[in-house]
Amino acid sequence: MTSNVGCWKRRLAVLAIAAISLTGCGTVRSEDGRLATCPPVVEYGREFKVQAAEELALLPGGSVIAEMLSDYAVMREQARVCDGSRAWR
Repeated sequence: MTSNVGCWKRRLAVLAIAAISLTGCGTVRSEDGRLATCPPVVEYGREFKVQAAEELALLPGGSVIAEMLSDYAVMREQARVCDGSRAWR
């Protein structure tokens, strides 16, 4: 008699991986209808923002860091929209 233990274990592993992968696509909502998986948005004080702007101005033109900060600003805005917070501050 041939054992099929390896076959069903492999299928179970594939099923588990597929289920775990699909959970990232879920859109679980909280009671008020907003997505429950919104990332938190860190709030920065005025002085911190002024210092960041001054440091950003010191970077050379075409800086990769400036481009990354621009992307970060977009992600922060998306997180605010997801959370239902005020738009761009």
